[in-house]
Amino acid sequence: MKRPLWIKHAAQLVTVTGGKGPRKGEEMSDLGLIEDGSVWIENGKIIAVGTTAELEVQFGEWEEDADVYEAEDRLVTPGLIDPHTHFVYGGSREKEFEMRLEGASYMDIMNAGGGIHATARLTRESTEEELYRQAERRLDSFLRHGVTTVEGKSGYGMELQTELKQLNVMKQLNEQHPIDIIPTFMGAHAVPPEFKGREDDFVSLITDEMIPAVAAEKLAVFNDVFCEVGVYTPEQSRRILEAGKLHGLAPKIHADEIEPYGGAELAAEVGAVSAEHLLKASDEGIRRMGEAGVIACLLPATALYLREEAARGREMIDAGVPVAISTDCNPGSSPTTSMPLVMNLACISMRMTPAEALVAATINAAHAIGMQGKAGSIEPGKQADLVMWNVKNYQELQYLFGVNHVGAVWKKGEKVI
Repeated sequence: MKRPLWIKHAAQLVTVTGGKGPRKGEEMSDLGLIEDGSVWIENGKIIAVGTTAELEVQFGEWEEDADVYEAEDRLVTPGLIDPHTHFVYGGSREKEFEMRLEGASYMDIMNAGGGIHATARLTRESTEEELYRQAERRLDSFLRHGVTTVEGKSGYGMELQTELKQLNVMKQLNEQHPIDIIPTFMGAHAVPPEFKGREDDFVSLITDEMIPAVAAEKLAVFNDVFCEVGVYTPEQSRRILEAGKLHGLAPKIHADEIEPYGGAELAAEVGAVSAEHLLKASDEGIRRMGEAGVIACLLPATALYLREEAARGREMIDAGVPVAISTDCNPGSSPTTSMPLVMNLACISMRMTPAEALVAATINAAHAIGMQGKAGSIEPGKQADLVMWNVKNYQELQYLFGVNHVGAVWKKGEKVI
């Protein structure tokens, strides 16, 4: 039988416990801090949480039978959760970075055959084995940055076989890599060039063929669409999301990234689990999301990379919208796997507090991908996904920005970093 694990003497233990839904408003400031904290773990599950003194009373007589890890006055948090990534793709787009610096816009690059279309061509040409190897390296990097669960979107095929290829790679990696992967179907990432002028025909292909095939093979949990000027209209987006719901795929939506387009409002109307990006979301859209309980999944690294003003995270929290944050790891607009950097940027560019950023990267991110029952907090019954950071408190984690402070990572009780 596997020996228990006892992590003890954390300077601060961030538990983020309590509450049934995603945190919003003032709740996002409650970290459930325990000074000189301690966690007892058995068979990959958290058994007990408290001060070291409390757990010594409870488990002290079994210490010799356990693997004891001294946190030595460092910060311990739940494993970070990245709720919005596009980490399975072929090729690279570093040349576009230079084009963007020379003045080309996101839509300029995409309309010229670059952007999503370039990655789609490279992904179509890649074998499943090639995609697996590239994606595995990215997951390894996520793990080194304290991420223990990620959401992964398809969408670099925009035809059925490549979409299935991406989702099959995620399925294999979920079985073989320490990180938990939650798959999202996003055939509606862009409109393929061959359907230009026939966009509604492609929407029908998604709703009538792609979604049923993905659902039949149980390759996705969520269904996403890029609702944006020049991509999918709100009406087309609604068709796609409602079709997904009929086949058991919960709706997500890329909304109001480039222009205000009613995406946030649509997210509330269709009961989306989350609306993502939201750089240009309207006041009315934010209000409706708050009323409907839609999670705002904000991507400050993408805004930075595109040299755009970040989403209004501070205003969304103040309006009662639950906020999660993510890297948006993708080859064109956010080629990063650093959730620590994203937490820093949430504070710097969106005026979130250090506590709010940590909640947004843990329990709220878990709710955004349906993992709140297993991950996102440190409490009995959940997976033992934990990170020890080489800082003494949560404020220092956000204060010392642009640095990877990970000292150790445990996934389901196994030390993986």
